[in-house]
Amino acid sequence: TMADKIVVMQSGNIEQIGSPIELYDRPDNIFVAGFIGSPAMNFFAGKFDGKIFTTSGGQSIPVGRDAGGTSSREAVLGVRPEDLTFAGGDQENGILFRTEVRIVEPTGPEEHVIASFEGEEMVAVLRGRHGLKNGESAAFTAEAGKLHLFDAGTGKRIS
Repeated sequence: TMADKIVVMQSGNIEQIGSPIELYDRPDNIFVAGFIGSPAMNFFAGKFDGKIFTTSGGQSIPVGRDAGGTSSREAVLGVRPEDLTFAGGDQENGILFRTEVRIVEPTGPEEHVIASFEGEEMVAVLRGRHGLKNGESAAFTAEAGKLHLFDAGTGKRIS
């Protein structure tokens, strides 16, 4: 297990201090979000208008929070691989990520799925076996409360 408090540093600078759960659930920035957790968090570039994140491919994702403001800004959406759930090919519940499966790695009780979402790599860690095959289309969902938003310029978390 980890310590009660962890200090995450980058190039000699303290990025965040907190408990393992705090660092995992509410990373202060993209560096901490990508550093804590294995496999690492998935990141997707886009724009955020205060309520809706729009991917670079044009998909609108309601993020379940109002960060205020109406002007659109460059942002990065993060979702942890273990927060993704297999939704089949056409199911439309939760935040939907339509992908093309690239690699399926069975690890016993889980499958690690590496897929392509809008040209970017996305990793999902799924409980159980789902029979996914390389090259097929698959949809994954995530709860809005499990999504993380970061400012693309500063890398800081958007509340």
